[in-house]
Amino acid sequence: MTAASIRARVRAEMTEEIKAAARRHLATDGANLSLRAVARELGMVSSAIYRYFASRDELLTALIVDAYDAVGAAAERAEAGVDRADLLGRWLAACRAVREWALANPHEYALIYGSPVPGYAAPPDTVPPASRVGLLITAILADGFAAGKLAAEQGQPVPQPLRPELAALVGQLVPGVPEPLLARGMTAWIQLFGAVSFELFGQLNNMIEDRGTFFEYQMRTAARVVGLEG
Repeated sequence: MTAASIRARVRAEMTEEIKAAARRHLATDGANLSLRAVARELGMVSSAIYRYFASRDELLTALIVDAYDAVGAAAERAEAGVDRADLLGRWLAACRAVREWALANPHEYALIYGSPVPGYAAPPDTVPPASRVGLLITAILADGFAAGKLAAEQGQPVPQPLRPELAALVGQLVPGVPEPLLARGMTAWIQLFGAVSFELFGQLNNMIEDRGTFFEYQMRTAARVVGLEG
């Protein structure tokens, strides 16, 4: 092993240690991260941490990218284990995986789906990781439409003012999928993360105790809006 490869490995390991310490601080401080506090936990002088992350925002971006990738990977793994023809099963598997990841990683979920961090502007490199769950859902739509299992128009008509924006999204994400179907899929996607956020942030407290059963009901209801059938 060359000296350069050893240095690269040590740098990668130290970078992961810094991110792990920062995730622990998310549990106590939320997104109000202090590089000084992270450095102190790791026994580093505060100036040393800037060799790895130039600013708090750069560290936040790394945590955000990791979180989006983690929840996206969890959803993709779960969905990949379902027969391709079982559209409802693929949707439910992805939804369950998102919820399970969120419950296991509440502070990371809050970082990416909670309140915006004051003064922080997410850079473009957060967009691909943030899109993974949405793209997974659009892939289910595309497969269903191609197989003749999902109708273009169903239920509430899409208002005309929305169609140009939806058409642009179709062109970017799922060419050939009708705008009304994409609109229904987006509605289900929003329902998924809204349901998880309501549960995780305590909005169901003193109302619903059997959260798992209620989540399943919500996701199956959202599936019916899309047109997914068992």
